[in-house]
Amino acid sequence: MTDEITDSSGNVFADLGLEDAEELSLKAALAIQVASIIKHRHLTQRDAGDLLGIPQSHVSKIMNGKLEGITSDRILRMLLKLGRDIDIVIKKKSPKVDQGRLSIATPKKRVPVAA
Repeated sequence: MTDEITDSSGNVFADLGLEDAEELSLKAALAIQVASIIKHRHLTQRDAGDLLGIPQSHVSKIMNGKLEGITSDRILRMLLKLGRDIDIVIKKKSPKVDQGRLSIATPKKRVPVAA
């Protein structure tokens, strides 16, 4: 018996066949940043909730990747409250691809989100 290996599209949500794969990928990438900042600043979930203006239970959901009912816009506003600047840059796509791409760049890396 041989296992068949399929290359990833780069978006696990698309690979799973989910309709809103690009939005899910964006929300996940943004939520990872929120969780990382909370951990880096050694905030309790209660303190993070107070800072973000949300209940501790919502912080717990974000920290555990449970993002149902949370919009990417809301997560962007959380990043602002956590003291992060957000730059949105719109430019021409690469001539090598059919459509534009979306990625999130941090000082350490660039994370592709959608193609």
